[in-house]
Amino acid sequence: MRAANTLVILSDEHQARAMGCAGHPFVSTPNLDRLAARGTMFTNAVTPSPICVPARAAFATGQYVHRCRYWDNSFGYNGRVRGWGHALQEAGIRVESIGKLHYQGEKLPTGFDAEHIPMHLHNGVGMVWASIRDPLPEHRPTGKRMLGEHIGPGESDYTRYDHAIADLAVHWLSTIGRTAREPWCLYVGFVAPHFPLVAPPQFFNRYPLDALLEPKLHPNSGYRLHPWLQEHEDFWSHEAAFRNDQERRTAIAAYYGLVSWLDHNVGRLLNALDAAGLTASTRVVYASDHGDNLGARGQWGKSNLYRESTDVPLIIAGPDVEATRCATPVSLIDLSVTLLDSLGLDPISALPDACGNSLHAIASRPFDLRRAVFSEYHAVGSNTAAYMVRRGRWKYHYYVRHRPELFDLLDDPEETINLADSPGHRRTLAEMDEALRSICDPEVVDREAKRDQAALIGRIGGAQAAFDLGRAAAAGTPAPKPSGTAG
Repeated sequence: MRAANTLVILSDEHQARAMGCAGHPFVSTPNLDRLAARGTMFTNAVTPSPICVPARAAFATGQYVHRCRYWDNSFGYNGRVRGWGHALQEAGIRVESIGKLHYQGEKLPTGFDAEHIPMHLHNGVGMVWASIRDPLPEHRPTGKRMLGEHIGPGESDYTRYDHAIADLAVHWLSTIGRTAREPWCLYVGFVAPHFPLVAPPQFFNRYPLDALLEPKLHPNSGYRLHPWLQEHEDFWSHEAAFRNDQERRTAIAAYYGLVSWLDHNVGRLLNALDAAGLTASTRVVYASDHGDNLGARGQWGKSNLYRESTDVPLIIAGPDVEATRCATPVSLIDLSVTLLDSLGLDPISALPDACGNSLHAIASRPFDLRRAVFSEYHAVGSNTAAYMVRRGRWKYHYYVRHRPELFDLLDDPEETINLADSPGHRRTLAEMDEALRSICDPEVVDREAKRDQAALIGRIGGAQAAFDLGRAAAAGTPAPKPSGTAG
């Protein structure tokens, strides 16, 4: 493609269906909707891992998690594996970041000329106790609720941080972006709609509690969790932490409020492009690192293989980008390659170990039934690895030491009927398992992840040291204190 300025906007934990342009019946996202209206929206995009740090490391490198070996939320990207940012730097292309990265730490060679107010792992190690797996620890280092002690309208450190990120990005675009003579790449990382579930009141109030839809497949209605997921639930139940049903519904409203808050900040960046005269010369990419279960199956956050957790929004607009929708399955791994393509580089030579393909080429085939995408999980709350392969209408879940799942997304897009034991689907099950094993050996990878995780625990001094670090980081990943301006 012709090289063009490229603005990458990555949010955190945005469920793919929670946008007006995705057909949601009431979620308000006018700015993302207008971006989708003038660009290509990929309606079947997935994350390489349904948890923050591995997903972001895979996106940085363009490699599957089991290849780059950033397994869980204590394995932050540190530049050890070449990424798309390094390729841009070597080509002399200005590449900077503003906001959340969730890498190991600052001043590491992760592919940015400058990182402005970056958010990284707490003390460079983050959630290290969660690397203790198989068996899982008997207890967690803190009794605090994952979703936040207060749920509802208000401000949090994260919403204040997102406001500062938007301010700085608007300034960057109106100064550096507007005056640059060569194409540039700016990465902007917002935290919303990631918990804590506290949304600015003007956005929270858009979602009256009595108008909200009840989450599907709740265990209270008789739904039985898959045994792999039940292990996770037994270890750390977020549903059980709600004080009452009113608070649970408030959590849903707060999540949607955070989605609209995110959309507001995306709109500020799009308006800044307009004001700087950059819209016609800038490709804009919007995506999220993974989704959120938002109460489906009684689950909150991410960390499983169902669509609420693994599907992500993905939109590209700008020069040479057709206004259309593409249903071919794609991944954030493909987006890694696409960024090189957008800046005029040959992805094969610039990032030879990448596992994806340019989305610009994929978009020419609106629905490719042959293409497979892949996701994997080796992190908190899981004794064993879980893998997902999606191809055409089929979605396959493979769990080490547990029975698989097979879903027909054409007839059952909500993943309510597991066809893995159906005699009529034995051939499809075998074909999907073969597709998985063409990507990796699931048992071998499971052992590799656990070896690396055990080695990490050993390096920091053992399980007790990991728990001590966990208590110190009980408040989650802290937002940095904004200071200065970009440029």
